Amino acid sequence: MTATHTTPAAGARAPLTLIGVGALAMAVVETLNPEYDLVSETLSRYVHGTAGWLVPAALLAVAAASAVLVARLGGRTRRAGRAVLAVWTAGILVAAVFPADPPGSWSRPSLSELVHGNAAFLAFAALPAAAVLLRRTLMARRPALRTALNTLTVASATSTLALAVFLVDVMDGGPSLGLGGAPTLVGLAERLVLAVDFGWVALALTVTGARPERERDRRA
Repeated sequence: MTATHTTPAAGARAPLTLIGVGALAMAVVETLNPEYDLVSETLSRYVHGTAGWLVPAALLAVAAASAVLVARLGGRTRRAGRAVLAVWTAGILVAAVFPADPPGSWSRPSLSELVHGNAAFLAFAALPAAAVLLRRTLMARRPALRTALNTLTVASATSTLALAVFLVDVMDGGPSLGLGGAPTLVGLAERLVLAVDFGWVALALTVTGARPERERDRRA
């Protein structure tokens, strides 16, 4: 009789490191630009601030890690889930290549802003869909992470919906859904989406980075 266990594979560390690098880069650029309002301004705008190159670098790192995840989900994994996850990966990559406009440019976006914004939102919409489609596959491999996978899936869907509401509000005549001194909460919503989605990708990489190891039970 045999029992199946999973142990972390050495190759799992590299893409997880990329996610960590991306998150750290976002945190650093936030710290270096205190003049930007993190509640009402999206992180994409920081590309025009101090060390702005960290923004596309962070997105490229996450796109690379996501590409690794797509590759790992081969074989019998649901094709729809992989395809939607590939959309997330491509969207993040395009958003990294095409920078957003400077702050205060919501009403007259440039071509680069339009490409960046649409690619980013397509990616944001794709991630929760991929999380739903791949949930059972990932839980079957690591049942112990069932609660974490469910929690991040729900958080990704709800935070993305909130971001969509704030984005539509901002683009339809200017900021209005604000709180206190902030004219809009779109920046805060975007940061929440990024944190949750980065977390889901990291968790999925952890699951898929485990290799099956079979060992025989000892008979009494």
